[in-house]
Amino acid sequence: MDLKTKPTIGLTVHVDKVAMADALAGSIATTLANAIRERGEAVLAVSGGSTPEALYKRLAKADLDWSRVCVVLVDERWVEPGEAGSNETFLRSTLMTDRAAKARMVGLKAPGETPLDGLADVTERLSDIHFPPDVVILGMGDDGHTASWFPRSDGLDAALAEAGPPVCAIRAKQTAVTGSLTDRITLTRAALAGAGLSLLLIAGEGKKAALEAALGDGPVADMPVRALLRSQSDRPDIHWTR
Repeated sequence: MDLKTKPTIGLTVHVDKVAMADALAGSIATTLANAIRERGEAVLAVSGGSTPEALYKRLAKADLDWSRVCVVLVDERWVEPGEAGSNETFLRSTLMTDRAAKARMVGLKAPGETPLDGLADVTERLSDIHFPPDVVILGMGDDGHTASWFPRSDGLDAALAEAGPPVCAIRAKQTAVTGSLTDRITLTRAALAGAGLSLLLIAGEGKKAALEAALGDGPVADMPVRALLRSQSDRPDIHWTR
């Protein structure tokens, strides 16, 4: 399967991550600015990972009233900020800099030994955030997960439900993709449904092969990104680069 022959999925190919950043930063900033003008605030939901790093650094320089932007994590490993694997720490060092340092960031790590222990605290923390977000930036793993919707994980049904709470706890099966950090907390499909601009950013031949597999037949539970790829209303725009 040649992804270039599948324009219906909204795939755009970029020469590298910097080109991807340059192509997307403007439309993201415009979407956020429009939300600020219409509602007085904007919500940007962001994922970790190396693929969007250049985009975050580019976006941080955008001429935008960042004091009216709420940045919320799409998902988080159950580790404290500053510890290895923390998405919050990554975002604070990439996106929450320059002009974007004025934005409000909402992390997903709360007190408690497990995500289930901290779920009530995180749910309360999210209670004043406008859902769906105005912009959602997602990634995808070689196993077909997006957010922390991991294949056959404990909590996956809640994560993929089309109605319900905006956040849920996940315990993934340990794989080469998850590493040892299998306890996660994630925004749900219900929280992301209807986002103004939804982007799925992937890089590398391995992710391209995973996307091809996800676009094929098979259970959603095996490759949870299929929940979005098969949606007529919430299918993200897909951007790929080597």
